[in-house]
Formats: sequence, C-alpha cells, structure tokens
Amino acid sequence: MLSKTKVYFLVLMSGAVLAGCAQPTLTGTTYSRGEARQAQTVQMGHVESVTPVVIEGRTDGVVGAGTGAVLGGIAGRGIGGGRGQDMATVAGAVAGGIAGQRVEEAVSRRQGVEITVRLDNGSFVSVVQEEDPNQFFAPGDRVRVLGQGRTMRVTR
Repeated sequence: MLSKTKVYFLVLMSGAVLAGCAQPTLTGTTYSRGEARQAQTVQMGHVESVTPVVIEGRTDGVVGAGTGAVLGGIAGRGIGGGRGQDMATVAGAVAGGIAGQRVEEAVSRRQGVEITVRLDNGSFVSVVQEEDPNQFFAPGDRVRVLGQGRTMRVTR
C-alpha cells in the first residue's frame, strides 16, 4: 500500500506532467517572445481553400516520459518485496515512461487549419496553423500572409 507521502508525491508529479505538456498556441495571432519586434514580410492574397487538420502533439519532450517513469517506478516499488520489488520498480518505470509520453502527446495535440492562399502575384502558399476561434477563414476572404524566415501565418 502506498503511504500518504507517496500519494501526495504522485499527485504533485501528475500535475507537473500536465503543466509540462502545455505549449504555446500556434494560431496566426500568437507570437513567441523571440518573434516580437521582428520585421516580417507582408503579402496580400485571397483564401482559396481551408481544410481542417490535426497538429500532432509533442513527442520529443521529456516531461511526460520522465514524470511517467518516476510515477511508474514509485508505484512499482510498492509491489512485492526483494527481487520481485526491484523488477516491479523497473517495469513500472518503463510502463510509466511510455504512458507519460502518450499523455504528453494527447494533451499537446491541437486542432488546426490548412489555409491555401493565392497571393496577389499569382503564386500560391499554404500555411498550417492552430484554429483560432476569433479568426475564421473562408474561400474568397482577403488576407495577409506574414513571414519571417521559415515561419508564416495567415491573418486578416
């Protein structure tokens, strides 16, 4: 049976997993600190199509897997005794790491849109960004395509 201290620790670590999975939004109106006050190229155009997409969650983070491994190891440690306890600890850590990584991916997954724009110069550009409830795009809408390096976004 798990002690009160271990239960509190498990709850605290579970909160850390969810907090660590949080990621900044990827909408067209959200900027990172590094993007603020940076010049961007502006091109105008009309929306040709809008397609719903899913933006995969993070799978490269260590927060979910690491926290899951710790939690799984603690849970496994509470099983059996001697060699069996050691094996349960390792198995719990491995299973917890896998589960934590899956939780992180699911929590950080976002609904997005692929917006294809015909620029005024006749060329096309397609941008995937997180769906923004404050900005809906439809074919024919006049939009701005903002770019800086490899980063582009579509706004009104």
